[in-house]
Amino acid sequence: MKKLDDIDLRILTLLYNNADINNKDLAAKIGIAPSTCLERVKRLKTSGIIKGAFIEVNLKNIGGNIEAIAAIRLQPYSEEIVNQLRDDLLKLPEIISLYHMGGNYDYYIHMSVKDSEHLRQFVFQAITSRDEVQTVETSLVFEHSRSSVLPAFDD
Repeated sequence: MKKLDDIDLRILTLLYNNADINNKDLAAKIGIAPSTCLERVKRLKTSGIIKGAFIEVNLKNIGGNIEAIAAIRLQPYSEEIVNQLRDDLLKLPEIISLYHMGGNYDYYIHMSVKDSEHLRQFVFQAITSRDEVQTVETSLVFEHSRSSVLPAFDD
């Protein structure tokens, strides 16, 4: 991987905080030409450093009144079972994100539902009904915050 220079890092920092910024404004904040900025962003995408851009949705405003995390332990455990669970769950609208983990639990699932009955039914139907699911521990999320600071991995 090519080492990122200061301009690349500034582009990433600004995009990490606001992926919706237009190229003209991004270039102005960094002090480079819009054409240069556009080429650098394209290179960051092509090289796989930028994987995508996302919006943050206020889930409560669209009916997601409860967020929860489910910790899941699988048995038996195999790559095929892990991948199938991931693929199946990512198709469901309640799922915000999945974390394949090492440790006591194999997956942590971040989800949003409309109410406690929706949560109960979702956990029963989508998770505990699966033969490979040995344990599920569900916890409510009181607050979910995302850092706007790009992680730094200086040498």
